[in-house]
Amino acid sequence: MPNKIVSIAGATGFVGTAIRNSIVQNYTVRGLTRSAYKMRHPDPSDPVQWIHCDAYALDSVTKALAGTDILIYLIHSMVPSSRLTQASFQNLDLLIADNFAKAAKVVGVKRIIYVGGLMPDEEGETSDHLSSRFEVEQVLQATGIPVTTLRCGMIIGPGGSSLKILINLVRRLPVMGLPSWSSSQTQPIAIQDVLRAVHLCLEYPEIYTGSFDIGGPERLTYRDLIEITAEEMGKKRLMFLLPFINVVFSKRWVSTFSSSSLDLVGPLIDSLRHTMVVDENPLQEQLKANAVSFREAVSASMDDKGFPLQNPRRKLRRADQHIIREQRRVRSVQRLPLPPNKDAHWTVEEYVRWLPQFLWLVLRCRVEGRRILFFFRFLSTPLLELTIREGGTAHHTVLDITDGLLANVEESPEGRFEFREVFNGTFVIAAIHEFCPRLPWLIYNSSQALVHLMVMRAFGRHLKSLST
Repeated sequence: MPNKIVSIAGATGFVGTAIRNSIVQNYTVRGLTRSAYKMRHPDPSDPVQWIHCDAYALDSVTKALAGTDILIYLIHSMVPSSRLTQASFQNLDLLIADNFAKAAKVVGVKRIIYVGGLMPDEEGETSDHLSSRFEVEQVLQATGIPVTTLRCGMIIGPGGSSLKILINLVRRLPVMGLPSWSSSQTQPIAIQDVLRAVHLCLEYPEIYTGSFDIGGPERLTYRDLIEITAEEMGKKRLMFLLPFINVVFSKRWVSTFSSSSLDLVGPLIDSLRHTMVVDENPLQEQLKANAVSFREAVSASMDDKGFPLQNPRRKLRRADQHIIREQRRVRSVQRLPLPPNKDAHWTVEEYVRWLPQFLWLVLRCRVEGRRILFFFRFLSTPLLELTIREGGTAHHTVLDITDGLLANVEESPEGRFEFREVFNGTFVIAAIHEFCPRLPWLIYNSSQALVHLMVMRAFGRHLKSLST
Protein backbone atom coordinates (compact mmCIF):
# COMPACT_ATOMS: atom_id res chain seq x y z
CA MET A 1 0.00 0.00 0.00
CA PRO A 2 2.42 2.69 -1.24
CA ASN A 3 -0.03 5.56 -0.68
CA LYS A 4 -0.41 4.97 3.05
CA ILE A 5 1.21 7.71 5.13
CA VAL A 6 2.99 6.32 8.20
CA SER A 7 4.16 8.84 10.79
CA ILE A 8 6.76 7.67 13.29
CA ALA A 9 6.92 9.43 16.66
CA GLY A 10 10.42 8.74 17.95
CA ALA A 11 11.86 8.26 14.46
CA THR A 12 15.48 9.19 15.27
CA GLY A 13 16.02 6.57 17.98
CA PHE A 14 17.37 3.05 17.75
CA VAL A 15 14.02 1.36 17.11
CA GLY A 16 12.61 4.28 15.11
CA THR A 17 15.60 4.34 12.75
CA ALA A 18 15.32 0.60 12.13
CA ILE A 19 11.57 0.80 11.45
CA ARG A 20 11.72 3.77 9.07
CA ASN A 21 14.56 2.21 7.07
CA SER A 22 12.60 -1.04 6.93
CA ILE A 23 9.29 0.36 5.65
CA VAL A 24 10.29 3.41 3.60
CA GLN A 25 10.18 1.48 0.31
CA ASN A 26 6.53 0.53 0.78
CA TYR A 27 5.01 3.53 2.57
CA THR A 28 5.23 7.29 2.63
CA VAL A 29 7.16 7.71 5.88
CA ARG A 30 7.09 10.86 7.98
CA GLY A 31 9.62 11.20 10.76
CA LEU A 32 8.33 13.36 13.60
CA THR A 33 11.18 14.91 15.54
CA ARG A 34 11.73 17.66 18.09
CA SER A 35 15.44 17.73 17.20
CA ALA A 36 16.39 21.28 16.27
CA TYR A 37 19.68 19.99 14.88
CA LYS A 38 17.91 17.47 12.62
CA MET A 39 15.66 20.15 11.14
CA ARG A 40 18.58 22.54 10.61
CA HIS A 41 20.64 19.93 8.73
CA PRO A 42 18.33 18.20 6.24
CA ASP A 43 19.62 15.40 3.99
CA PRO A 44 18.27 15.90 0.44
CA SER A 45 18.77 12.20 -0.37
CA ASP A 46 16.71 10.99 2.62
CA PRO A 47 13.37 9.52 1.41
CA VAL A 48 11.81 10.16 4.84
CA GLN A 49 9.71 13.33 5.16
CA TRP A 50 10.96 15.02 8.33
CA ILE A 51 8.49 17.18 10.26
CA HIS A 52 9.30 19.23 13.34
CA CYS A 53 7.01 18.24 16.19
CA ASP A 54 7.05 19.56 19.74
CA ALA A 55 5.63 16.50 21.48
CA TYR A 56 4.68 18.64 24.51
CA ALA A 57 2.45 20.99 22.51
CA LEU A 58 -0.94 19.67 21.38
CA ASP A 59 -1.24 22.12 18.47
CA SER A 60 2.21 21.14 17.18
CA VAL A 61 1.39 17.42 17.37
CA THR A 62 -1.97 17.95 15.65
CA LYS A 63 -0.32 19.86 12.81
CA ALA A 64 2.43 17.23 12.43
CA LEU A 65 -0.07 14.34 12.27
CA ALA A 66 -2.35 15.92 9.65
CA GLY A 67 -2.91 13.47 6.80
CA THR A 68 -1.46 10.49 8.68
CA ASP A 69 -3.02 7.06 8.10
CA ILE A 70 -0.94 5.06 10.60
CA LEU A 71 0.96 6.33 13.64
CA ILE A 72 3.87 4.29 14.98
CA TYR A 73 4.43 5.51 18.53
CA LEU A 74 7.87 4.94 20.11
CA ILE A 75 8.39 7.87 22.50
CA HIS A 76 9.78 7.23 25.98
CA SER A 77 10.89 10.32 27.93
CA MET A 78 14.12 9.28 29.61
CA VAL A 79 16.28 11.99 28.06
CA PRO A 80 15.71 15.61 29.23
CA SER A 81 14.23 17.96 26.62
CA SER A 82 14.88 21.15 28.62
CA ARG A 83 17.84 22.51 30.54
CA LEU A 84 15.83 22.03 33.74
CA THR A 85 13.12 19.41 33.96
CA GLN A 86 11.08 19.11 37.16
CA ALA A 87 9.13 15.98 36.34
CA SER A 88 9.18 12.21 36.54
CA PHE A 89 9.48 10.33 33.26
CA GLN A 90 6.07 8.74 33.99
CA ASN A 91 4.35 12.13 33.96
CA LEU A 92 6.23 13.24 30.86
CA ASP A 93 5.26 10.01 29.09
CA LEU A 94 1.64 10.46 30.12
CA LEU A 95 1.45 14.06 28.91
CA ILE A 96 3.05 13.29 25.53
CA ALA A 97 0.87 10.22 24.97
CA ASP A 98 -2.21 12.30 25.78
CA ASN A 99 -1.14 14.86 23.17
CA PHE A 100 -0.71 12.21 20.49
CA ALA A 101 -3.96 10.46 21.43
CA LYS A 102 -5.96 13.69 21.22
CA ALA A 103 -4.27 14.79 18.00
CA ALA A 104 -4.67 11.38 16.34
CA LYS A 105 -8.39 11.48 17.09
CA VAL A 106 -8.77 14.99 15.68
CA VAL A 107 -6.92 14.38 12.38
CA GLY A 108 -8.47 10.96 11.75
CA VAL A 109 -5.52 8.58 12.17
CA LYS A 110 -6.81 5.13 11.26
CA ARG A 111 -4.45 2.95 13.29
CA ILE A 112 -1.78 3.23 16.00
CA ILE A 113 1.12 0.81 16.51
CA TYR A 114 2.83 1.21 19.88
CA VAL A 115 6.05 -0.52 20.94
CA GLY A 116 5.70 -0.88 24.71
CA GLY A 117 7.06 -3.17 27.41
CA LEU A 118 6.39 -6.71 28.60
CA MET A 119 4.28 -6.82 31.72
CA PRO A 120 5.31 -9.14 34.60
CA ASP A 121 3.14 -12.14 35.44
CA GLU A 122 3.70 -12.03 39.18
CA GLU A 123 1.43 -10.05 41.47
CA GLY A 124 2.65 -7.05 43.41
CA GLU A 125 3.87 -3.57 42.68
CA THR A 126 5.11 -3.02 39.13
CA SER A 127 8.13 -0.82 38.49
CA ASP A 128 7.55 2.79 37.46
CA HIS A 129 9.12 2.04 34.08
CA LEU A 130 6.67 -0.75 33.24
CA SER A 131 3.70 1.04 34.79
CA SER A 132 4.43 4.04 32.60
CA ARG A 133 4.48 1.93 29.44
CA PHE A 134 1.14 0.41 30.39
CA GLU A 135 -0.32 3.87 31.07
CA VAL A 136 0.72 4.99 27.59
CA GLU A 137 -0.97 1.91 26.14
CA GLN A 138 -4.17 2.76 28.02
CA VAL A 139 -4.13 6.39 26.86
CA LEU A 140 -3.71 5.41 23.22
CA GLN A 141 -6.44 2.77 23.44
CA ALA A 142 -8.87 5.28 24.99
CA THR A 143 -9.03 7.16 21.66
CA GLY A 144 -11.23 4.47 20.12
CA ILE A 145 -8.71 4.21 17.26
CA PRO A 146 -7.59 0.59 16.64
CA VAL A 147 -4.32 0.11 18.53
CA THR A 148 -1.74 -2.64 18.21
CA THR A 149 0.67 -2.82 21.14
CA LEU A 150 3.87 -4.81 20.72
CA ARG A 151 5.02 -5.62 24.24
CA CYS A 152 8.76 -6.27 24.22
CA GLY A 153 11.48 -6.88 26.73
CA MET A 154 15.06 -5.88 25.91
CA ILE A 155 15.42 -5.16 22.17
CA ILE A 156 18.81 -6.31 20.88
CA GLY A 157 20.43 -4.59 17.93
CA PRO A 158 23.19 -2.20 16.85
CA GLY A 159 22.87 0.98 18.89
CA GLY A 160 20.33 -0.24 21.45
CA SER A 161 20.75 1.61 24.75
CA SER A 162 19.94 -1.38 26.98
CA LEU A 163 22.41 -3.56 25.07
CA LYS A 164 25.08 -0.84 25.31
CA ILE A 165 24.75 -0.98 29.11
CA LEU A 166 25.16 -4.77 29.08
CA ILE A 167 28.13 -4.80 26.69
CA ASN A 168 30.00 -2.06 28.57
CA LEU A 169 29.53 -3.82 31.90
CA VAL A 170 30.89 -7.08 30.53
CA ARG A 171 33.76 -5.35 28.74
CA ARG A 172 34.91 -3.33 31.76
CA LEU A 173 34.33 -5.67 34.72
CA PRO A 174 36.40 -8.86 34.88
CA VAL A 175 34.81 -9.70 38.25
CA MET A 176 31.12 -9.10 38.92
CA GLY A 177 29.10 -9.42 42.09
CA LEU A 178 25.60 -10.04 40.85
CA PRO A 179 22.53 -8.75 42.72
CA SER A 180 19.43 -10.87 43.19
CA TRP A 181 17.74 -9.47 40.05
CA SER A 182 20.34 -11.27 37.91
CA SER A 183 18.31 -14.46 38.48
CA SER A 184 15.11 -13.00 37.01
CA GLN A 185 14.02 -14.46 33.69
CA THR A 186 13.62 -12.38 30.56
CA GLN A 187 13.02 -12.96 26.86
CA PRO A 188 15.03 -10.47 24.79
CA ILE A 189 14.13 -9.95 21.15
CA ALA A 190 16.33 -9.06 18.18
CA ILE A 191 15.51 -5.85 16.34
CA GLN A 192 15.03 -7.92 13.17
CA ASP A 193 12.12 -9.74 14.82
CA VAL A 194 10.57 -6.47 16.01
CA LEU A 195 10.67 -5.30 12.40
CA ARG A 196 9.00 -8.52 11.25
CA ALA A 197 6.24 -7.92 13.81
CA VAL A 198 5.73 -4.33 12.61
CA HIS A 199 5.48 -5.50 9.00
CA LEU A 200 2.87 -8.11 9.92
CA CYS A 201 0.82 -5.50 11.80
CA LEU A 202 0.99 -3.11 8.86
CA GLU A 203 0.05 -5.79 6.33
CA TYR A 204 -2.67 -7.57 8.34
CA PRO A 205 -4.23 -4.94 10.63
CA GLU A 206 -7.52 -6.82 10.90
CA ILE A 207 -5.70 -9.80 12.42
CA TYR A 208 -3.20 -8.04 14.66
CA THR A 209 -5.20 -5.52 16.67
CA GLY A 210 -4.81 -5.57 20.44
CA SER A 211 -1.86 -6.25 22.75
CA PHE A 212 0.74 -8.86 21.79
CA ASP A 213 3.78 -10.06 23.72
CA ILE A 214 6.73 -10.63 21.42
CA GLY A 215 10.12 -12.07 22.32
CA GLY A 216 13.05 -14.08 21.08
CA PRO A 217 13.33 -17.88 21.03
CA GLU A 218 14.92 -18.24 24.49
CA ARG A 219 14.00 -17.55 28.09
CA LEU A 220 17.18 -16.42 29.81
CA THR A 221 18.24 -14.98 33.14
CA TYR A 222 20.18 -11.73 33.24
CA ARG A 223 23.18 -13.79 34.35
CA ASP A 224 22.76 -15.83 31.15
CA LEU A 225 22.82 -12.60 29.13
CA ILE A 226 26.08 -11.56 30.77
CA GLU A 227 27.69 -14.98 30.21
CA ILE A 228 26.68 -15.18 26.55
CA THR A 229 27.87 -11.62 25.91
CA ALA A 230 31.24 -12.42 27.50
CA GLU A 231 31.58 -15.55 25.37
CA GLU A 232 30.88 -13.58 22.20
CA MET A 233 33.59 -11.12 23.24
CA GLY A 234 36.00 -13.96 23.88
CA LYS A 235 36.37 -12.90 27.52
CA LYS A 236 36.20 -14.85 30.76
CA ARG A 237 34.27 -13.21 33.56
CA LEU A 238 34.11 -14.29 37.19
CA MET A 239 30.60 -13.90 38.57
CA PHE A 240 29.18 -14.58 42.01
CA LEU A 241 25.84 -13.81 43.64
CA LEU A 242 25.60 -10.95 46.15
CA PRO A 243 21.90 -10.92 47.03
CA PHE A 244 22.33 -8.22 49.69
CA ILE A 245 23.23 -5.54 47.11
CA ASN A 246 20.37 -3.03 47.15
CA VAL A 247 18.75 -1.41 44.15
CA VAL A 248 20.22 2.05 44.80
CA PHE A 249 23.77 0.67 44.75
CA SER A 250 22.98 -1.40 41.63
CA LYS A 251 21.85 1.72 39.77
CA ARG A 252 25.01 3.60 40.73
CA TRP A 253 27.51 0.97 39.68
CA VAL A 254 25.66 0.07 36.49
CA SER A 255 25.50 3.76 35.53
CA THR A 256 29.18 4.29 36.31
CA PHE A 257 30.61 1.25 34.54
CA SER A 258 28.28 1.37 31.53
CA SER A 259 28.82 5.10 30.85
CA SER A 260 25.06 5.59 30.81
CA SER A 261 23.10 8.27 32.61
CA LEU A 262 21.35 7.47 35.87
CA ASP A 263 18.13 8.81 34.29
CA LEU A 264 18.30 5.95 31.78
CA VAL A 265 19.72 3.23 34.01
CA GLY A 266 17.50 3.81 37.07
CA PRO A 267 14.10 2.92 35.57
CA LEU A 268 15.58 -0.08 33.74
CA ILE A 269 17.14 -1.52 36.90
CA ASP A 270 13.84 -1.10 38.75
CA SER A 271 12.21 -3.35 36.13
CA LEU A 272 14.79 -6.14 36.33
CA ARG A 273 13.38 -7.60 39.55
CA HIS A 274 10.39 -8.83 37.54
CA THR A 275 10.25 -12.03 35.53
CA MET A 276 9.24 -10.84 32.07
CA VAL A 277 8.57 -13.57 29.54
CA VAL A 278 6.16 -13.84 26.63
CA ASP A 279 2.63 -15.19 26.85
CA GLU A 280 1.99 -17.17 23.68
CA ASN A 281 -0.22 -15.47 21.07
CA PRO A 282 -0.82 -15.61 17.29
CA LEU A 283 1.75 -12.91 16.48
CA GLN A 284 4.46 -14.59 18.56
CA GLU A 285 3.70 -17.86 16.77
CA GLN A 286 4.45 -16.16 13.46
CA LEU A 287 7.79 -14.88 14.75
CA LYS A 288 9.03 -18.06 16.43
CA ALA A 289 9.99 -20.07 13.36
CA ASN A 290 12.85 -17.84 12.21
CA ALA A 291 13.51 -15.88 15.40
CA VAL A 292 17.06 -14.61 15.93
CA SER A 293 18.81 -15.95 19.05
CA PHE A 294 20.24 -13.64 21.67
CA ARG A 295 23.75 -14.86 20.84
CA GLU A 296 23.35 -13.97 17.16
CA ALA A 297 21.81 -10.60 17.95
CA VAL A 298 24.44 -9.53 20.46
CA SER A 299 27.29 -10.63 18.19
CA ALA A 300 25.90 -8.48 15.37
CA SER A 301 25.67 -5.49 17.73
CA MET A 302 29.39 -5.26 18.56
CA ASP A 303 32.43 -4.33 16.53
CA ASP A 304 35.38 -6.68 16.21
CA LYS A 305 36.92 -5.26 19.41
CA GLY A 306 33.83 -5.93 21.52
CA PHE A 307 32.59 -2.32 21.63
CA PRO A 308 28.87 -1.62 21.21
CA LEU A 309 27.87 -0.16 17.87
CA GLN A 310 26.68 3.40 18.30
CA ASN A 311 23.10 4.53 18.70
CA PRO A 312 21.97 6.38 15.53
CA ARG A 313 20.74 9.24 17.73
CA ARG A 314 24.10 9.83 19.41
CA LYS A 315 25.23 12.69 17.15
CA LEU A 316 21.79 14.29 17.25
CA ARG A 317 21.60 13.98 21.02
CA ARG A 318 24.93 15.69 21.57
CA ALA A 319 24.04 18.55 19.23
CA ASP A 320 20.57 18.94 20.73
CA GLN A 321 21.88 18.92 24.30
CA HIS A 322 24.17 21.81 23.35
CA ILE A 323 21.18 23.73 21.94
CA ILE A 324 19.10 22.92 25.04
CA ARG A 325 21.75 24.35 27.35
CA GLU A 326 21.99 27.52 25.29
CA GLN A 327 18.22 28.05 25.22
CA ARG A 328 17.79 27.97 29.03
CA ARG A 329 14.25 26.56 29.00
CA VAL A 330 12.38 25.04 31.94
CA ARG A 331 9.79 22.29 32.00
CA SER A 332 7.85 21.34 35.13
CA VAL A 333 5.15 18.66 35.08
CA GLN A 334 3.12 17.39 38.05
CA ARG A 335 0.25 14.91 38.22
CA LEU A 336 -2.28 16.15 40.78
CA PRO A 337 -5.45 14.54 42.18
CA LEU A 338 -8.64 16.07 40.79
CA PRO A 339 -11.54 16.31 43.26
CA PRO A 340 -14.80 14.63 42.20
CA ASN A 341 -17.03 16.59 39.80
CA LYS A 342 -14.30 19.17 39.15
CA ASP A 343 -12.46 19.91 35.90
CA ALA A 344 -9.23 21.47 34.67
CA HIS A 345 -10.70 24.96 34.35
CA TRP A 346 -11.91 24.79 37.96
CA THR A 347 -8.36 23.77 38.93
CA VAL A 348 -7.01 26.96 37.35
CA GLU A 349 -9.51 29.06 39.29
CA GLU A 350 -8.72 27.20 42.51
CA TYR A 351 -4.98 27.66 41.97
CA VAL A 352 -5.42 31.42 41.48
CA ARG A 353 -7.57 31.59 44.64
CA TRP A 354 -5.33 29.31 46.74
CA LEU A 355 -1.82 30.56 45.86
CA PRO A 356 -2.09 34.09 47.36
CA GLN A 357 -3.47 32.50 50.54
CA PHE A 358 -0.61 29.98 50.69
CA LEU A 359 2.02 32.70 50.15
CA TRP A 360 0.06 35.49 51.82
CA LEU A 361 3.13 37.12 53.34
CA VAL A 362 4.77 37.84 49.98
CA LEU A 363 2.24 37.40 47.17
CA ARG A 364 -0.96 38.99 45.92
CA CYS A 365 -3.02 38.33 42.81
CA ARG A 366 -5.26 40.34 40.49
CA VAL A 367 -7.55 38.98 37.77
CA GLU A 368 -8.43 41.22 34.83
CA GLY A 369 -10.61 39.35 32.36
CA ARG A 370 -8.41 36.64 30.87
CA ARG A 371 -5.27 38.12 32.45
CA ILE A 372 -3.99 36.84 35.79
CA LEU A 373 -1.29 38.92 37.46
CA PHE A 374 0.83 37.86 40.43
CA PHE A 375 2.62 40.59 42.41
CA PHE A 376 5.20 40.68 45.14
CA ARG A 377 3.17 42.22 47.94
CA PHE A 378 5.09 45.50 47.98
CA LEU A 379 5.65 45.96 44.22
CA SER A 380 3.35 47.44 41.58
CA THR A 381 5.00 45.63 38.64
CA PRO A 382 3.79 42.03 38.24
CA LEU A 383 6.16 39.14 38.89
CA LEU A 384 4.23 37.08 36.33
CA GLU A 385 1.41 37.77 33.95
CA LEU A 386 -0.59 34.79 32.63
CA THR A 387 -3.20 35.09 29.89
CA ILE A 388 -5.82 32.39 29.44
CA ARG A 389 -5.58 31.21 25.85
CA GLU A 390 -8.72 31.35 23.76
CA GLY A 391 -10.09 28.07 22.42
CA GLY A 392 -9.48 26.07 25.57
CA THR A 393 -12.02 23.78 27.17
CA ALA A 394 -13.14 22.95 30.67
CA HIS A 395 -10.95 19.85 30.44
CA HIS A 396 -7.82 21.50 29.04
CA THR A 397 -6.92 25.11 29.85
CA VAL A 398 -3.71 26.81 28.69
CA LEU A 399 -2.32 30.03 30.18
CA ASP A 400 0.35 31.79 28.11
CA ILE A 401 3.16 33.43 30.08
CA THR A 402 2.92 36.94 28.62
CA ASP A 403 4.88 39.26 30.92
CA GLY A 404 6.44 39.75 34.35
CA LEU A 405 9.69 40.50 36.13
CA LEU A 406 10.52 36.79 36.45
CA ALA A 407 9.87 35.74 32.82
CA ASN A 408 11.99 36.46 29.77
CA VAL A 409 9.12 36.44 27.27
CA GLU A 410 11.25 38.12 24.60
CA GLU A 411 13.54 35.11 24.45
CA SER A 412 10.75 32.55 24.83
CA PRO A 413 7.29 33.78 23.78
CA GLU A 414 6.11 30.13 23.76
CA GLY A 415 6.17 29.89 27.57
CA ARG A 416 2.91 28.52 28.94
CA PHE A 417 1.26 26.96 32.00
CA GLU A 418 -1.36 24.32 31.23
CA PHE A 419 -3.87 22.25 33.19
CA ARG A 420 -5.35 19.15 31.56
CA GLU A 421 -7.42 16.23 32.77
CA VAL A 422 -6.17 12.67 32.26
CA PHE A 423 -7.69 9.25 32.90
CA ASN A 424 -11.27 10.50 32.67
CA GLY A 425 -10.76 13.23 35.23
CA THR A 426 -9.02 11.13 37.87
CA PHE A 427 -5.97 13.40 37.69
CA VAL A 428 -5.07 16.81 36.35
CA ILE A 429 -1.66 17.47 34.83
CA ALA A 430 -0.20 20.88 35.71
CA ALA A 431 2.69 21.69 33.40
CA ILE A 432 4.98 24.59 32.60
CA HIS A 433 6.60 24.47 29.15
CA GLU A 434 9.23 26.59 27.39
CA PHE A 435 9.61 28.93 30.35
CA CYS A 436 12.72 31.09 30.17
CA PRO A 437 13.62 32.73 33.52
CA ARG A 438 14.88 36.30 33.64
CA LEU A 439 16.99 35.57 36.71
CA PRO A 440 20.57 34.35 36.15
CA TRP A 441 20.49 30.55 35.81
CA LEU A 442 22.28 29.67 39.07
CA ILE A 443 20.11 32.08 41.07
CA TYR A 444 16.95 30.78 39.39
CA ASN A 445 17.88 27.16 40.17
CA SER A 446 18.37 27.87 43.86
CA SER A 447 15.36 30.14 44.34
CA GLN A 448 12.43 30.44 41.91
CA ALA A 449 12.69 26.85 40.65
CA LEU A 450 12.63 25.42 44.17
CA VAL A 451 9.74 27.67 45.21
CA HIS A 452 7.67 26.56 42.22
CA LEU A 453 8.25 22.89 43.04
CA MET A 454 7.33 23.49 46.68
CA VAL A 455 4.17 25.35 45.64
CA MET A 456 3.00 22.63 43.25
CA ARG A 457 3.53 19.90 45.85
CA ALA A 458 1.57 21.93 48.38
CA PHE A 459 -1.18 22.53 45.83
CA GLY A 460 -1.33 18.79 45.21
CA ARG A 461 -1.84 18.20 48.95
CA HIS A 462 -4.55 20.86 48.94
CA LEU A 463 -6.41 19.17 46.07
CA LYS A 464 -6.07 15.82 47.81
CA SER A 465 -7.66 17.29 50.95
CA LEU A 466 -10.61 18.44 48.83
CA SER A 467 -10.97 14.93 47.40
CA THR A 468 -11.59 13.24 50.75
